[in-house]
Amino acid sequence: MGRAFHRHGFSASRVEEVMVRLAERLGLPLAQIFSTPTSIMAAFGPLGSQRSHLLRVEPGSVNLTQVSQLDRLAVAVLQGELAPIDGIARLREIEEHPSGYGRVATVGSFVAASGAVSVFLGGGWAELIVATVIGLATGLLALYAGPRPRVQRVFEPLVALMASAVAGVVARLWLPHSVYVSTLAGLIVLIPGFPLTVAVRELSTQHLASGTARFASATATFLGIGFGVALGDRLVALMLGERADLAAQPFPLWALPVAVAVAGLAFAVILQAERRDTVRIVVIGLVAVAAGRLGARFLGLELGAFMGALAVGVLGNLFSRLRNRPSLILIVPGILMLVPGTIGFRSISALLEAQVETGVNTLFRMLLTAVAIASGLLIADLVSPTRRLTG
Repeated sequence: MGRAFHRHGFSASRVEEVMVRLAERLGLPLAQIFSTPTSIMAAFGPLGSQRSHLLRVEPGSVNLTQVSQLDRLAVAVLQGELAPIDGIARLREIEEHPSGYGRVATVGSFVAASGAVSVFLGGGWAELIVATVIGLATGLLALYAGPRPRVQRVFEPLVALMASAVAGVVARLWLPHSVYVSTLAGLIVLIPGFPLTVAVRELSTQHLASGTARFASATATFLGIGFGVALGDRLVALMLGERADLAAQPFPLWALPVAVAVAGLAFAVILQAERRDTVRIVVIGLVAVAAGRLGARFLGLELGAFMGALAVGVLGNLFSRLRNRPSLILIVPGILMLVPGTIGFRSISALLEAQVETGVNTLFRMLLTAVAIASGLLIADLVSPTRRLTG
């Protein structure tokens, strides 16, 4: 169960909590659990005769359907509704038969997310068109890389190279537009904004090993994406000449809630959410964006993310207690709507272009935004305490 929780997006604290509770249910004395992004260590018994175990695990991606199924399974075993041996069989069934959406829906969600985020970022029709093309290519490459581990290792830089090249070529030969906006929107699914937020949250709650490892992983992903974008832009410049990036012509304000709703539907598919949660995900996205923008008016752009995260955390925890389901179902897509990783992308881009002062300033803003979001979620746990596993 610890391995399954780890693989499908639960934080270190949640993995440790569920394993300790299950150990108590199974009669294993004095359980001590230590979870990191690449390993789980478990020890049982008094120190003088302790038995310890090590699991080597790989970081996975969030799958909200399996998050919900695993949570129900853990609760059923803890409450005695399901015998442990039957729980093992059910766990294998969940792992071997993951439910999900078809390939067409998955690729379509990449397209929809990219187009919607281009509206968030102030893009117009030109940026939306180019971002959706990049999103289509990203979705197809994601399907291709899925069963190929070697491609997965270079997936982010490869896709970033493709996105930058496509945006640059289109801007020079066919449709002038803001290359920056279209490239960032096309890559939004790959930007590790949520992992960065989880890393800062774990560091804040003294899960130092896990938080440090997640932070390093998110940083490496940012660097890989930044390198790919810089390489693609340079190759296009060598072939077609330098360009002057145009300012985007944004849509009217009424387009923003439409884009949020479309993005919510897209993230529901990308995160493999259960269909019954789709409307909830759209609503939490609207709340996150509204609270974030309202907070930005009074607290500033970065600290405005605090208000969005606080609203998402309170509603997510309330949903968890009322429905007896994981708060992650609403918190993950809600935080994604705040697009916390876009500032990190700007920082890496500026540093790669030798704009050191701008890059460092933007890097500080990224860290401030991540801390603001993590603080919002932590304070939400005080205002509306999260549900605890009971048995």
